[in-house]
Amino acid sequence: MFGSLSLSHYLILAAILFAIGVVGIFLNRKNLIVLLMAIELMLVAVNLNFIAFSHYLNDLSGQLFVFFILTVAAAESSIGLAILVVLFRNLSSIDVDDLDSLKG
Repeated sequence: MFGSLSLSHYLILAAILFAIGVVGIFLNRKNLIVLLMAIELMLVAVNLNFIAFSHYLNDLSGQLFVFFILTVAAAESSIGLAILVVLFRNLSSIDVDDLDSLKG
């Protein structure tokens, strides 16, 4: 699976993916869906690091962590999207600035 690519190639790819996720969070603070996608991209970068180190060290515990992270990410996405649907029904918008009106 890893072929002629070394560990550093995968770490560089994961760093690029993580940086794109961080930039997506800082540049787009209006749309909640884009924020959730940026967080998911950062989680994918972390998973890639776990898998690369797991293969490099011949230890399966990194791959086990990936299953837990994917489970938490799926739950986070489903709950986040359900909250967004409710917010859109109530406010007719998913902008972050409109969420200030929800303060009790």
